[in-house]
Amino acid sequence: MNLRWILNRVRTMGVRELRHRSVQYLRAQLERAGLGWVGSLPADASRGMPWIAAWPEGFAVDTYREAAERILQGRFRLFANRDWKLGFPPDWNRDPSSGTHAPLAFGRTLNYRDEEGVGNIKYLWEPNRHLELVTLAQAWRLSGEARFAEGCLTLVDSWIAQCPYMMGPNWTSSLEVALRLVNWSCAWHLLDGDQSVLFQEQHGNAFKARWLAAVRQHCHFIAAHWSLYSSANNHLLGELLGLLIGSTTWPCWPESARWRAQALQGFPEQALLQNHADGVNREQAIWYQHEVADMMLLAGLTAAANGHDFGAAFWGRLEAMLDFLASCMDAGGHVPALGDADDGVIVRFSPDPDFRVYRSLLATGSVLFARGDFKHKAQVFDDKSRWLLGDAAAVKFAALAADSSAERLRRGFESGGYYILGSEFETAREVRLIVDAAPLGYLAIAAHGHADALSFTVSVAGQPILIDPGTYSYHTHPRWRDFFRGTSAHNTLAVDHLDQSVPGGAFLWSRHASTRCLVFAPGADEQRLVAEHDGYRRLHDPVTHRREILYRPAAQVITVTDHVQGRSVHEIEIFWHFAQGCRVTLEGEAAQATRDGVGIVLRWPDSLRARLVRGSLDPIQGWISHRFDEKVPGDALVLSGRIAGAWQGVSTIEVALPGRVDA
Repeated sequence: MNLRWILNRVRTMGVRELRHRSVQYLRAQLERAGLGWVGSLPADASRGMPWIAAWPEGFAVDTYREAAERILQGRFRLFANRDWKLGFPPDWNRDPSSGTHAPLAFGRTLNYRDEEGVGNIKYLWEPNRHLELVTLAQAWRLSGEARFAEGCLTLVDSWIAQCPYMMGPNWTSSLEVALRLVNWSCAWHLLDGDQSVLFQEQHGNAFKARWLAAVRQHCHFIAAHWSLYSSANNHLLGELLGLLIGSTTWPCWPESARWRAQALQGFPEQALLQNHADGVNREQAIWYQHEVADMMLLAGLTAAANGHDFGAAFWGRLEAMLDFLASCMDAGGHVPALGDADDGVIVRFSPDPDFRVYRSLLATGSVLFARGDFKHKAQVFDDKSRWLLGDAAAVKFAALAADSSAERLRRGFESGGYYILGSEFETAREVRLIVDAAPLGYLAIAAHGHADALSFTVSVAGQPILIDPGTYSYHTHPRWRDFFRGTSAHNTLAVDHLDQSVPGGAFLWSRHASTRCLVFAPGADEQRLVAEHDGYRRLHDPVTHRREILYRPAAQVITVTDHVQGRSVHEIEIFWHFAQGCRVTLEGEAAQATRDGVGIVLRWPDSLRARLVRGSLDPIQGWISHRFDEKVPGDALVLSGRIAGAWQGVSTIEVALPGRVDA
């Protein structure tokens, strides 16, 4: 591994974590020698209750049949809904994006970050989560066609044969092991569990024995290799989810009761710890807000179906998390791309390539919490919600009155650090600002946070205008990784061409900017937010950036005042990123951005030089990533200048709506 990364990573650890890592290293060496492996043990007949609904009706069967048919043809969906020809069954240890075949070396010491030897690990891991297994099982459940059930057997049996216990890239990450176990459980229930047609006669019983042996190995691996200390983020929560579902679905071995007890205690504890009381996930990344909410939903339903309720605090925290998603969602159903996103899902319940993950969560939440405002945002009771909650829930959804008023809209998320400004919410004339005065991320590494302090997005009439450009890549393309999570890829100010926080690796920040909100006053006539961060206090001449955002609903004008407090000379830049589809033009000291008849006019301080950048490679600027591993050119306005000592600059953003052509 890169020595610089190792040193940066070690600096984020305390003494207890260093001791834990040392023990884990020694354990890996013993495991490499074959010590501590789980042996073969017959499974007893105990089984848990299904955690998905009792086979709801009314699905478009052809949709599932067609999706399953594509899988049998060897065509898999990886990230960005692209069609990858992997073969059936695929080569489970091959990175489909590069063709690199990872070695079947001992997994715990295999360097999966080595792109030359392993390939792009994200692409290798994704099919190994076995999302396609669930689609095949759904198709069998709905159509009764044997070939889909047989396809499930082929996928699972080929995986077991190609990925021997503890060997290769699919035995490196406890999270990946856990997510595979969740999908195995879902498919197991859909295929009728012990009574499955796959388990008939001698060959079927032999396959069941192989599958159950692999299940026990998965549970054993998770319980022995937790993500702890500075890595105890969504990975730990996902591992607890996998162990909970695995030990509940298959309570077949002497260790199962201990595994289940550990997960039943640990999961709700971590769910409350990793999410602020106001509903914001501490990783400060909206996609992981969805992922963690999904984990909580699946864990809560699994526990409840098997006689255990996580209690009011747990369900209240999940409702608060959905509240935050609903507050961020504009009138057109768009949610800003705050922080990291990898397009990953826990289980792919819907084969629809245009599946809307945020609306789906709100549809489920509308029934669970009797929230008409969630129903208004969700619009429909989607397939995933129906699989999880059943036909009775669909009836409840239909009977629930949709609430399109803005009365329940939460404006301030003080613990999470996000604030909502705007007017005429949930209407065709909506103006919605999402302002980021949040921490960088969670724990010492802040793995999925972006250096976006004091940035904000603007949506007009349900159309994004000023945006967060997204993520693009994780383990590969380090220059692009640094750009998309860096300060220059956000609507904020940079000093001396530096990021507010200091990156130390692809999922590591070695120095964190600290942000605080000084004033939030969402009045009827005037809405005001003042916040500052200390990210540039590390400079030889320490600098503080304070930003005041003032919105006047009657005039529909946003005033942005940037204060830069230093003593000597500095270069400053202010960045504005426009949504794809906007027509952006410069005229004098104003930029106009319009789309579908709405938009903004942005004016800036005359002391700054302006240039419109699109698809620049040196330096990287003017790019948008709507989906993982995809990027397209986009318009970015870069304002730059040299200041000496304290500086204050005022920018204005005039909203252009139908009836306000003067803007």
